[in-house]
Amino acid sequence: MTTTEMAPADAVAPDSTDEPALVAWLATMRAEHPVWRDRYGMYHVFRRQDVLTVLRDPARFSSDKGRLAPATASVSRGMLTQIDPPEHRRLRSVVSTAFTPRRVADLEPRIREITRRLLDALPDDRSFDLVDALAFPLPVTVIAEMLGLPEADHPLFRAWADRLFSMQVDDPTDPALGERVAAAMADIAAYLTARVQERRAASTDDLVSALVAAGLDDEEAANFSLLLLLAGHITTTVLLGNAVRTFAEHPGVWEGLRADPTTIPAAVEEVLRLRSPFTATARVTTEAVGIAGTTIPAERFVLAWMLSANHDESAFADPEAFVPDRGIGGQRHGARGADAGGAAQTAFGHGVHFCLGAPLARLEARVALEELTTRYDALSPARDAMGDLQPYPRGVLGVRRLPVKGVRSYTR
Repeated sequence: MTTTEMAPADAVAPDSTDEPALVAWLATMRAEHPVWRDRYGMYHVFRRQDVLTVLRDPARFSSDKGRLAPATASVSRGMLTQIDPPEHRRLRSVVSTAFTPRRVADLEPRIREITRRLLDALPDDRSFDLVDALAFPLPVTVIAEMLGLPEADHPLFRAWADRLFSMQVDDPTDPALGERVAAAMADIAAYLTARVQERRAASTDDLVSALVAAGLDDEEAANFSLLLLLAGHITTTVLLGNAVRTFAEHPGVWEGLRADPTTIPAAVEEVLRLRSPFTATARVTTEAVGIAGTTIPAERFVLAWMLSANHDESAFADPEAFVPDRGIGGQRHGARGADAGGAAQTAFGHGVHFCLGAPLARLEARVALEELTTRYDALSPARDAMGDLQPYPRGVLGVRRLPVKGVRSYTR
């Protein structure tokens, strides 16, 4: 009997609104059912090495979800995350120059300027919503400027993003899914299509113009712009909220970061591991593949749990503990066992689909936390608001509201 056959097919994964239950469930699945077929026929993969196998092999694990859900094909055109090589390589190259280490580093003064302007607007020693005040407007301003979208439209982006990331998708093969996704995307798709058409008539120096100049049609360019806009802000928005929550849960961490800001990047990396903004990503098998003693047939959805990989006991010692000095990036990251050569968190994915904007998200988080720890002796979630954080329901591990109480520093 295979691992998959023993797994409880009628079980339901906890959603992201109950983080402890989800993390505990993932630990059970890693130990007892490393490959699990759910009621819809989707295969879930939980162990770090198996997740990496899925993510690093686009030939056998395709990102083209339209193979099994043709109704979603129209909303996938130009979506970099749903395209395989060589087309993926071609499209990624169109904007990759905007995200090189040098180009991203050049954005630091502007990111710091935006951060300081947002924080300067906050009242002294009073509660504020971190998401409203900083975690949303900072990254959305940066990516909107890169795309050439006006600041007046930023509130629209948040409403549209909340609508999309709050969608409940249980059965990925549901014929009605494409219609639901198209309806959720209709407003933002129309908005971005209009911007594409404007650039086609009169090019400017921005990423939308670059997509047009590369020969993408209106639908492809609008969808690619949508991906950049959404992914370009939601990761940092969630990451900043997760960082402040995590630091507040561990006494002494905030004070340590404040005393030595050079430790902030390592702490950010550990937050990404512990509370990965995106919990999982889907692929489609192009042939029968064996994983952890289970044969996954061809043309089946596979969900690779990045959050589970980041909590894998075989790669990270005491994985449920927050250890801000585990290490960062591809360096040694609390690794042990077979991965002792240097396990790294996989919150930004792996392989050809490694997040294009990861360097930007890391930079935004570092600058924001440097400015926050400089201005506040302490910053923690307001206790009377802990029941109203509005966590995302599935797929994203983070909150849409985070009322915090800050103690202003008057020594720096």
